[in-house]
Amino acid sequence: MGKQHLNGHTTNENKTRVQFTLRHSRKSHPEIEQYAREAILDFDKYFNGVTDCHIILDHQNHDLVTNKRAEITAHVHNHTFVSKQAAPTYEKAIDLCVEHICRQLQKHKEKIRHL
Repeated sequence: MGKQHLNGHTTNENKTRVQFTLRHSRKSHPEIEQYAREAILDFDKYFNGVTDCHIILDHQNHDLVTNKRAEITAHVHNHTFVSKQAAPTYEKAIDLCVEHICRQLQKHKEKIRHL
């Protein structure tokens, strides 16, 4: 998939703007950022119309087991879908968020079909 840069945000071919934020970490994780950006491409399988997506990764020092937290916010026309998950790794937390939002998008798609 070709990617372009638009006002500091990365977009993919379907014009979804992606913003990435990493909190409470002293170093950048480009491989985790790339993993998250690729993971949200699954949203198109369930609903073609996600306009914006914000991925927030956070490291919690006080939790020894599930100290990696992910929050993904996806915007479609007139709706916002949010998922917050914690896991032992960023990848697992991202996967849990993506699965949760995919279920929300599928329900939303079925709901608007019956209008």
